[in-house]
Amino acid sequence: QRPHKVGNDVGGAKGGSDVVCVMSPAGCSHLNVFKVDNWKQNLRVVYQCFVWSGSAETRKRKAKSCICHMCGAHLNRLHSCLHCIFFGCFTKKHIHEHARTKRHNLAVDLLYGGIYCFVCQDYIYDKDMEQIAKEEQRKAWKLQGNGFWKCGLWLQSIGEKYSTWEPTKRELELLRHNPKRRKITANCTIGLRGLINLGNTCFMNCIVQALTHTPLLRDFFLSDRHKCEMQANSCLVCEMSQLFQEFYSGHRSPHIPFRLLHLVWTHARHLAGYEQQDAHEFLIAALDVLHRHCKDDNGKKANNPNHCNCIIDQIFTGGLQSDVTCQACHGVSTTIDPFWDISLDLPGSSTPFWPLSPGSDGGVVNGESHPTGATTLTDCLRRFTRPEHLGSSAKIKCSGCHSYQESTKQLTMKRLPIVACFHLKRFEHSAKLRRKITTYVSFPLELDMTPFMASSKESRMNGQYQQPDEQVCNSLSLSLCRYALFAVVNHQGTLESGHYTTFIRQHKDQWFKCDDAIITKASIKDVLDSEGYLLFYHKQFLEYE
Repeated sequence: QRPHKVGNDVGGAKGGSDVVCVMSPAGCSHLNVFKVDNWKQNLRVVYQCFVWSGSAETRKRKAKSCICHMCGAHLNRLHSCLHCIFFGCFTKKHIHEHARTKRHNLAVDLLYGGIYCFVCQDYIYDKDMEQIAKEEQRKAWKLQGNGFWKCGLWLQSIGEKYSTWEPTKRELELLRHNPKRRKITANCTIGLRGLINLGNTCFMNCIVQALTHTPLLRDFFLSDRHKCEMQANSCLVCEMSQLFQEFYSGHRSPHIPFRLLHLVWTHARHLAGYEQQDAHEFLIAALDVLHRHCKDDNGKKANNPNHCNCIIDQIFTGGLQSDVTCQACHGVSTTIDPFWDISLDLPGSSTPFWPLSPGSDGGVVNGESHPTGATTLTDCLRRFTRPEHLGSSAKIKCSGCHSYQESTKQLTMKRLPIVACFHLKRFEHSAKLRRKITTYVSFPLELDMTPFMASSKESRMNGQYQQPDEQVCNSLSLSLCRYALFAVVNHQGTLESGHYTTFIRQHKDQWFKCDDAIITKASIKDVLDSEGYLLFYHKQFLEYE
């Protein structure tokens, strides 16, 4: 809020300069007109009934009566005249017109309780009035319990209420000796911090780097919105909150995530020990524990990802639609399942791959070279969403035929998450062999998920989706389905011995490589030429739900 102006206006300055305001210990002299008889009691009534409104009765009265007497609006910075019963818009200057015609110079802001003087043309400060305002505000808080009335809405407060901050003498001294403020520029590296490897914990460090650079997750943890009711030092959400504070504190020395490792071992025992673990497995385990330790907006435990409003599900959960079509009657059975990530098969695996990019030579591409026909992320998604014939050995009972029939199954995206994580299945474990697949997969900086949506499939089936023109396609893509790459986790080495690193995007075109405690600048070419194991994409346009 702007500093208050106190004193009288003095015009006629030399050289035709603007009107200035002279500071006076006595404050605004126009208050003397109001400070007569029972002015304190009258002001208390105004604050009780029209500003803070502590009781249910006064809130109802405020909702009914506090409208502009000239245009009937509830908002537009509504002010109440202190000399008579009149409410007027400040934005549309209806309260100004009233003050000019009635010569009523003082009004109170019904949102914040500030006193405005129309002669001084600014909000003014008076010690006695400020004291009354604070006393009535505290009374209203006590009447309202755990919330407060503001902007015509009942807002639930989190934790205890805090009064306005006023610096101590010590803090004033510190402010005087440290006048400079940190400038946030395009080259700012706040949020970049290395992580000490605690013994084969690069699998954890690379995922932590990706999570701490997820924009909405960062905003959640840095705004102190988690209210914990678990036992002390046992909540992973609390530890992640502390981790975000450490990352964005401005410190440059590497952080030691020993508490995080201990909690992971406690809540995901299959990851305990100093053996090298799978980064993808750690990501899913971490999201699961965070999901279980979070609460939704209704204060209920988040046990069902289908009906959960916790921050993890808001950001990472999408809906995968499975359509099973009977080959006899062509009846379709549809189910929708939640997912946190999408695992994609690669060429070179024992699973037959279909198909490569248009114009590809069809050969298996190894990570050593990048020929023209290299496999793309879009190829992998095409294979993931292609119809698959289940065969005679996997017959299902059709609800239409009432008998077991052969069928086809197709997966599509019913609902896209805000953050889409793609897991390229580089580690193959089967009864006959265990190996790492080094096939190079080209992935883009920007990804359009429109072709893989369930709605696109339905349009094609209805004959409405045959080569849409560029304008329609762009309109659909830009609205909901366009993603931007912001993190890439890579694995170097073999299945038995390897190392994880992460590329993260700090700003639009600035990338950094995170190798445990070492952070180095990287080029976009370094990112796109990397092998790729986990790819993190963020929605460019968020939909309102």
